[in-house]
Amino acid sequence: MKSKMPKIPTEKKPIYKRKWFIVLAVIVVLVILGNVFGSGDEKEKTAKSNEPVASEKVASSKSKASSESKVSTESKASSENKESKASEPAEESVTAHMAKEDNVPAEYKSALRAAERYSDRMHMSKAGIYDQLTSEYGENFPAEAAQYAIDNLQADYNYNALKSAESYNKTLHMSKAALYDQLVSEYGSQFTAEEAQYAVDNLEADYNENALAKAKAYRDMDMSNNAIYDQLISEYGEQFTPEEAQYAIDHLDA
Repeated sequence: MKSKMPKIPTEKKPIYKRKWFIVLAVIVVLVILGNVFGSGDEKEKTAKSNEPVASEKVASSKSKASSESKVSTESKASSENKESKASEPAEESVTAHMAKEDNVPAEYKSALRAAERYSDRMHMSKAGIYDQLTSEYGENFPAEAAQYAIDNLQADYNYNALKSAESYNKTLHMSKAALYDQLVSEYGSQFTAEEAQYAVDNLEADYNENALAKAKAYRDMDMSNNAIYDQLISEYGEQFTPEEAQYAIDHLDA
């Protein structure tokens, strides 16, 4: 009778050494590696896809800056051209004026200098200066030379009229009305009505004292007070107002 051999128990392998576990582990590792590298590729693709956008933004910014610079340069150039053109007429005007002066006859220039003296020293009117320049008893310039002088003389005739009125007031003690008549008279100063009016309106004068000075002069002529009064207010005489004439009579013997 055969004897039975005892069974030797087989040693179980650890789970990590089993084939199915190793295959599963390899698959998991491959999946993990695939995810890692796949994510890296996606990030790289995303970065690359973003690069053209950034590049486009930079290019757009450069283009805009270039455009603005171009516009600014063109605007500046246009402004400089306008300034240059604006200054050209002034330069041409000065040149033309100098050329014009070079063509002026010497006698015309002499007439202008004489007119300036009459205006500055004697404060004459435009008509008075012209008459003095052309008079045979004056400068005796030709009419053309005198007209050139008048046309080119820089004078303030309002001021001249006022200075003439001051002179009449100081030396002749005239009334306001008499001063006006003297300033506009063709036998007097020959100022315009506007210039004469400016003068009497701006003259600082004491017409009461002027009337008194005239009354004293008439008293020296042995005139009566009534006659003096009449002479002071007469339109053919001194042309003072009744109030000014009465002031003179009242103070005549003071």
